[in-house]
Amino acid sequence: MKKILLTGFDPFDHEVTNPSWEAVRTFDGKVLQKPDDPAQHYLIVSAQLPCEFYVATEKLNALLAAHQPEIVICVGQAGGRADISVERIAINIDDARIPDNAGNQPIDEAVVKDGPAAYFSSLPIKAIVHNLRQQGMPANVSQTAGTYVCNHIFYGLMHYANTHASPKRAGFIHIPYLPEQAAHHPGAPSMALHNLIFSLESAVLTCLQEKLDYKESMGTEC
Repeated sequence: MKKILLTGFDPFDHEVTNPSWEAVRTFDGKVLQKPDDPAQHYLIVSAQLPCEFYVATEKLNALLAAHQPEIVICVGQAGGRADISVERIAINIDDARIPDNAGNQPIDEAVVKDGPAAYFSSLPIKAIVHNLRQQGMPANVSQTAGTYVCNHIFYGLMHYANTHASPKRAGFIHIPYLPEQAAHHPGAPSMALHNLIFSLESAVLTCLQEKLDYKESMGTEC
């Protein structure tokens, strides 16, 4: 059976939970049918990555080699964002504002030495956003995944995908705080766990159904 890999992170920066893992963990072992071909089944494997610059990539590479998934979506927390943010581009730089969970704080270091400056997501990012909006979920195409561990793992994923036969589609999605987290950050937006789960399942189904991405304006002015 073909596989889909979903990853989330452990909590970081004094948080006691991470919405990426709380959402992703619910999919482990679930089997999805391809919408336009019910005979094709996909097993979802969920995995938690440490919020650490170097170990996270090593663990992800091991998961990719072991499972050889067709589709990979890495998910991360973006406190302060209100939408499901489907990332367009990963850049080859680590520039940490705060230390990771192991105390690492790389500044102006390459994710992959001598690697390309950037990689684009191979997910149908605009189709995912379009479908989420049609289903009443706030979503956008994000032009930056930051320079912390999320971008680090996004770049590492895309470097692997561009140098190996699988995965065929790979990318990164940022999600907002859970309400219980936002309660400790006055004014910060949040999204209920059931909506996060719904949104990620919609993203996966879009990846299975859409062969090409949509040609639809979702850019920004600045």
